[in-house]
Formats: sequence, C-alpha cells, structure tokens
Amino acid sequence: MAHLALDTQRIARARSSAAHIARQVFDDMSCRTTTTVERATLRLMGIDGVDENAVPLPNRVVAHLQAQGLLASGAATAVAAAMAEHGLSAQAVAQAVAAGQLTLVRPRDETAARSHAKALASQMCEHIAAQRAERSARISRCGEAHTPWLYLIVATGNIYEDIKQARAAAQQGADIVAVIRSTGQSLLDYVPFGATTEGFGGTYATQENFRLMRAALDEVGSQVKRYIRLTNYCSGLCMPEIAAMGAMERLDMMLNDSMYGIIFRDINMQRTFIDQFFSRMVNGYAGIIINTGEDNYLTTADAFDAAHTVLASQLINEQFAYLSGLSPELMGLGHAFEINPNLENGFLWELAHAQLVRQVFPEAALKYMPPTKHMTGNIFRGHVQDALFNMASTLTQQNIHLLGMMTEAIHTPFIQDRFLSIENARYVFHTMRDLHGEIEFKSGGLIETRAQTVLAETEALLAEVQRIGLPAAISRGQFAEIARQPDGGKGLDGVLSKADDYYNPFPELMLPGA
Repeated sequence: MAHLALDTQRIARARSSAAHIARQVFDDMSCRTTTTVERATLRLMGIDGVDENAVPLPNRVVAHLQAQGLLASGAATAVAAAMAEHGLSAQAVAQAVAAGQLTLVRPRDETAARSHAKALASQMCEHIAAQRAERSARISRCGEAHTPWLYLIVATGNIYEDIKQARAAAQQGADIVAVIRSTGQSLLDYVPFGATTEGFGGTYATQENFRLMRAALDEVGSQVKRYIRLTNYCSGLCMPEIAAMGAMERLDMMLNDSMYGIIFRDINMQRTFIDQFFSRMVNGYAGIIINTGEDNYLTTADAFDAAHTVLASQLINEQFAYLSGLSPELMGLGHAFEINPNLENGFLWELAHAQLVRQVFPEAALKYMPPTKHMTGNIFRGHVQDALFNMASTLTQQNIHLLGMMTEAIHTPFIQDRFLSIENARYVFHTMRDLHGEIEFKSGGLIETRAQTVLAETEALLAEVQRIGLPAAISRGQFAEIARQPDGGKGLDGVLSKADDYYNPFPELMLPGA
C-alpha cells in the first residue's frame, strides 16, 4: 500500500495526550453510575417487558430502588437478594415490584447477594459469548465480502418494511445493513418494547426489532452466501441498554461515540461518559464493532479547516475504547469525504485525510462516510462525487464504506437509488482493486505535506485538551464548533454517586484482565 512519510514521534505524542485525556475522564467518572447503566444491568440479569402502562420493567425497578435510597449501591444485589429470599426469577421480582407486591430492601447477606448476582451475570455472559461464536461460525460457513464492506441504510419506520428493504439491499450487494432509528429516540430515557411499525424517519431500536432483523439477515445471508452484518444505534440516553440488547441479539456493529451525544444531542457529558464506558464494555465483550461519529463534525465545521479535530477525536475515541476493553479491529473510527468540491485540489486533500487516518490507525476497522453536506440535488454531479469517494476509499484501504446516494438532499433513498450506488461502488472497487499497491505518494508533495500539517495541528490540539481537560475543551466548542457545559444538557438527573458498597458484576466478567 502506498504510504505517506509521517512523523511517528508526533503520532506517539498525540496518542499519549489522548491517553491522558481519556484516563482523566475515566478516573473522574468511575465513582459514579447512571440510571441507564443500572437498567442495562437488570436487562442483562434477565428483566424485560413492560407494565400495564407500557413502562419498561427495568425503569420501574430502578425508579423503585431510587425511591428506596438503594440505587447508589447498584441494582444487582438488591434484586439478587430478593430472588434468593422469595424464590423468584429476576423477571418475577420486577413484576412483583411493578405491581406493588414487593418492596426491595438492602441485602441481609451482602456476600451471598453478590455471589447470586455474579452467577446470573455469568449466565448472560455465556449467552453473549455463544452469540459471538455463532457469528464466527456463520462467517465460516457463508463467507464474507472483501473490504471495503458496502454499508446501506434502511429507514421506513416499520420493522417489517425495513426487513423487506434489507433483504433487497443484501441481494443487490450490501454487506452491512443499518436500521436508522426513529427521530428523537436518542432523547427517550427508556427503550420501547416489542416489534414497532410506526416511526418518524426511522424505526425504533427495540430488542424484538433487533431479533426480527437479525433472523432475516441470517436467512438472506445463507441465500447469497455472504454474512450480512446488522447495525443499529447505541447512543443517546439509553446507550448501555441498547448495547445490552444488541449483545443478546447478535448485532454486529453499533454507532457508539464518546462525544456525539454531548455535542449533537445536548446530552449531559457526565451521563454520556459514564454510559459510553459501560456500553463499550458490553460491545467489546460481544465482538460488536463500534462506529464513532467524527464524520458529523464536518457537517457543522469546514472539512478542510477542521480536519485535525476529526483526527484528535478519533485518537480520544480510541483511548476510551481501550479502557472499555475493545481491541483495534472493533474500532470503527469514523471520518468523511466532506471537503467542498469547489475547493481546488479538494480530492487531493480528501486522499491526504483518508490515508493519514489509515496510517495512524493501521489495525482499526475504519468507517468512511460519503459526501452529504455538499450534495446539491444535481444527481449527475452527485453520482460523480460518490465515484470519487469510492475511489478514495479503495485507494486508502478503508474497511466500512457507507454508500453515497446520488439523491442525497432530495429524498429518502429508493431501492433503485441504492442499486445504482452499489453498482457505482462495485465498479470502482473492482476496476481499482490493487491500484493502492501500484502507486506511491510523491515525497514532499501536496498530499504528504497536507497530511503532515493536519497531524501537527492534531498534536497541538490534543496537547491543549490535555492541559485544560476534555470537559473544558468541549465547553469551549473545540469539537464541531459547538459548546456544551459539564453541568448542562439532558440526563444529568440520571447521574448518581456510587456508595461505598456499590457492586456491579459485569465489569469483572467482561473486561479483559479485570
């Protein structure tokens, strides 16, 4: 593969700053938990379903524990103790609490309660490990496509219509199907239940919808002799719960960024940092590739001027991912082909950025996003922009390739739009399959010089963020030119300090070496 001459010491210094930044946040947040971390813990212990008012039982139990003054000790032991004392399952305990028939109390025997909670957690870990093994087995039987994997989106609002479109997409050549969530779900502080047929701009992420789509993609994957990966959105106020549901139902990828919810959804940063750690731990254990959201920075900031903020954020996301036990191949670090096409030599700068990211993260499963910001509705020009994006992707050996749509900025893609997009990408990937190994970047040329400049700016930005701390950097609007305050945003009321006797069985089971 063609390489740029980059200063490896500069990369090491930037990575070191990112490690300090992530560790500082992790240490500051480790003494706290959130309501959704505790709800996710209960889901992983076997609690599901809703009450007579369609309120999820994990929400009912966590609210009950909060009212009893017990949540700071963690939800797991109080539920485990009730199970042992009354001879009930976790689900039966939750139903009894919701019906007002049972009041949870502090465990009389803390050691026994922890042991019981850990035994339940171990059973779930065995299930998730089995799902991971099933994924590997299916890939062995069906095979999988060459990278870049073709990534397509469905978004009808109705899970049964989504399934039809997902089947069609896979049959046309998609390797990954992402189900867009209903608009606003990221701001719901609960997860809807069951199969859903109404959504705005997308379909609700529920465990049943995950199960239905997983079964459909397994079926079509067997027909086309190619494993089809399933993606959803592990972000927003219920990030850990959605991670738990995805792990149980064998999703393959999750949108999961450490700062996206803070910056673009105005979710409180303490809540987000705590939730992203737990959710990534679950994703890592389940072998789910996370997709980070740096591409979004370039929708509010200029892609040329703000290129260094993307690389800086990727380095921070990488370090947060390591802290949660993810290995590099599970890090789908995001970036995008978003430079203004009217900028002279814009394609050279796109190549510089894509190659720079490839070399800084040689083992990561990079996710490359198509042009959207500068798509005008001129479908012919848009198709050319997508062809150049496809070329940059294969030349720089990206892994996850979200297909551009020539009808971007006009309407939600039709099936025929997706077909033309797949045809475009397959043509470029096929006809240029080994081009990356046949060319070299000119030493000291425009592309190499541009990459070195972005790297230097990244190092300087991360050194500044290390000096002032990540919360302060976000409050100054240093990412995406959007400022958020540490005590502002939605969801702060769901953050609480851990008591001295806090216990959660999952970190010790899911984190490598814990």
